[in-house]
Amino acid sequence: MSERTNSRYFQVCNTDTPSEDTVRKERQMKTASTIFPETIQERDTFRTKSGKPITPHQWAVYDFALTIPKGKVITYKDVAGSAGGSPRSVGNALRNNPFSPYVPCHRVIASNHFVGGFFGEWGKDHKTGTRYNEKVEILSQEGVRFSDNGRLLSPDEVLWKP
Repeated sequence: MSERTNSRYFQVCNTDTPSEDTVRKERQMKTASTIFPETIQERDTFRTKSGKPITPHQWAVYDFALTIPKGKVITYKDVAGSAGGSPRSVGNALRNNPFSPYVPCHRVIASNHFVGGFFGEWGKDHKTGTRYNEKVEILSQEGVRFSDNGRLLSPDEVLWKP
């Protein structure tokens, strides 16, 4: 008989063995957390899979994103106000986040409380729409709910202001 358990980041349903998707996400989390550069020297030498360095602005956005509590969301505008840059530059940094889900880019939404983008896709009808569903699912597992049209429900409870 199996027990219902929760990992730190993803809910595991009643099953004898976790799904492939759950195992993959937990492996990504462990890998990202062990490779996240902390020192200036590590950050200066770090390169993405495509061989590009990460800019100081991107590091500032990723560092700030790490402070967003689980079960809360913040707007691109508020991240920009804290980490610097513009909401668009924050979105670009998060779109290229090589440390997801360890750096929780999924916790950043649009100023109008729309779920926003995820890995370069904006909304259900953009490209495949699968990234939108993935972001909504991750946030749902953290207790953040959206309406059918992608608007944040209960913003007074889950909108985080640093």
